[in-house]
Amino acid sequence: MTVVHSTLPESARAVTGEALQETLVDLVGLSLMAKQAHWNIVGPRFRSIHLQLDEVVATARSYSDTVAERAAALGVPPDGRPETIGSAYGLPGAKEGWLRDTDVVRLMVESLGTAIGRLRNRIDATAEPDPVTQDLLIGLTAELEKQRWMFEAENWPRGD
Repeated sequence: MTVVHSTLPESARAVTGEALQETLVDLVGLSLMAKQAHWNIVGPRFRSIHLQLDEVVATARSYSDTVAERAAALGVPPDGRPETIGSAYGLPGAKEGWLRDTDVVRLMVESLGTAIGRLRNRIDATAEPDPVTQDLLIGLTAELEKQRWMFEAENWPRGD
């Protein structure tokens, strides 16, 4: 059933819809993973990293809504069901149990870096078919790069 008719040609809608759905999965998964780390972090930098994880969660949740609504506006039904996220999530995840603060920093740098790399591919893929979606993905990438930088700065000067 088609409820919303896209303003994009079908080929552009397909490319854009795939980019948006993949981004939605990354964002919902990232918000869950960051919240898991938020609940289980331990160590001397507990408080600052605990609070920073909430910033990642807020960014991921806010952008996931924007991404899903963009997909819906183009006639692509967004799929954020738990089974979809669980089966399609491809970013590094948190292990079970307590997490040392240094491990959380490493995990966030790696997860955000992977998400950013995937977003840059989607930015390239949507340049021609839908510059509006490309713009949304560019803004999201800038936000995630800021978060990654903040976590990466937590490693200085030790480099661990």
